[in-house]
Amino acid sequence: MAPVHQTNVYPVLDHTAISRGDARNRLVVIETHPIQYHAPVYRELQSRLGIPVTAIYASDFSVAGYRDEEFGASFRWDTDLLSGYTASFLSTVARGGARSAEHARAHGLYAALCAAQPSAILLTGYSPRFYRSAWIAALRLRSPVLIRAETTDCARQRCMAQDWLRTLVLRCLYRYCARLLYVGRQSQDHFSRLSSPPKLVFAPYCVDTSTFQYDEEARARLRPAARKTLGVSATDTVLLFSGKLSPRKGPDLLVDAVRLLPAEVRRAVTVVFLGSGELRAKLQELASDIPSLNVRFLGFQNQTQLSRYYHAADMLVLPSRHSETWGLVVNEALHHGVPCVVSEAVGCAPDLVEPGVTGEIGAASAASLAAAIERALPLTGHAEIRERCRAKCAGYSVERAAEGIAQAYWAVVNGN
Repeated sequence: MAPVHQTNVYPVLDHTAISRGDARNRLVVIETHPIQYHAPVYRELQSRLGIPVTAIYASDFSVAGYRDEEFGASFRWDTDLLSGYTASFLSTVARGGARSAEHARAHGLYAALCAAQPSAILLTGYSPRFYRSAWIAALRLRSPVLIRAETTDCARQRCMAQDWLRTLVLRCLYRYCARLLYVGRQSQDHFSRLSSPPKLVFAPYCVDTSTFQYDEEARARLRPAARKTLGVSATDTVLLFSGKLSPRKGPDLLVDAVRLLPAEVRRAVTVVFLGSGELRAKLQELASDIPSLNVRFLGFQNQTQLSRYYHAADMLVLPSRHSETWGLVVNEALHHGVPCVVSEAVGCAPDLVEPGVTGEIGAASAASLAAAIERALPLTGHAEIRERCRAKCAGYSVERAAEGIAQAYWAVVNGN
C-alpha cells in the first residue's frame, strides 16, 4: 500500500502543498473522490507544468477503503492518490462521509470554492448528483469552467424524449464552459454536436504507467512465472478479461464466444477473469458446460499487481454491452503490448483498437466476438505487434492529458 499523505478536511486548505506559481493562479478541480486515473494528471500539472492545483473532493473513501458494489469487493487503491497537489475533503469516512460516489454530497462546496479563489474550475462530469451540485456552485462563482469527462452519445440507448431533453440541458451547460476537453474521438463528436468547436481541446484519457512493468524486459521476466502460477503452458492462448464481472461488461459473452470457437482452437485457450462481481457464479456454471475449457478466476487485483497478468495474457477481451464510455483496461493492455478485442460499445475502440494492427472490433454478441477473436489470433506472440500496441496508446498518456488541460487553463486565464 502506498503511503497515505496528510490531507485536510475543509475548510482548512493546505497551501504549502502548492510548489510553484502564484497562488492567485490556481486550477480547482471538483470530484467525488480521489481517482487513480486522475490524480497523476493533477500531480503532473503542478509539478511539471507549474499550475497550482487544488482538488476539492466530496469524500476520501477511495483512500480510506470502501466497498464497490459492482466489483462485489472491499478495497482501497494501493497507489499514491494525494501527493503533489493540494487535496481537500468536504467530508471523510472517519467522520461519517460518503462511502461511494453515488452518496457523495456537496455540503460546503460553494464556501470551499470561494476560499480557494480559483482562476479556473475543472469539472469531470455531470453524474452522479454531486456533480450537478458542482456545476451550480461553479456557475454561481462565475469563474471560467473547463470540463473533461467521459462524454459520448454512444454509451446507451435513449428514447426520443430522453435524448431531446439531454441535448437541451447539455447545450445549455456547455454554453457556459470556457473550454471543453475531449478525451477521445467519441467525446470530440459529442462536444462538436452540442457546442462551438473552437472551445475544444484534446486532453486524452489515460492510465498512470508508473506502477507498471510494461516493457519487453519485464515481459520476459514476468510472463513465465505468471503463466506457471496460472497453470498455463507456453503454447496456450490466454484470453484475459479485466474488470467488473457485471452484465453490462459482458464477461458471459466471452464464455459463449469461446464455446463457438473451433474445437482445435478452443482446446488451446485459457480464459482468465481478472476481477470480481455478481456474475462469477454464473460464469463458473457456463464454463463447466464447455468440454475441455480452462478458466481461471483471479478476483480483484490492485494496480501494482496488474503487470504480471497482462504479460501472461495473449489478448484482452472486453465485450461490453453498454455504458462503457471509455474502457481504460484497453489502455493498460496496450501499454503492455497486448492486442485487444472489444465490442463496438467500448468508447475507446475508434481511438485505440485498429483492426489487424492492435486488435479487432466486433458487436456485443457471442458470434461476432468469436469471429473477432479468431481474426485477432494471428496478432498474438509477435514482438512487432506488441510494439505497435504500445505505440498506439503512447499519445494517451498522463503527460499529454496534463498538457491539454494546461493549454485550456492558460487560454482562459490569459483571456484568449
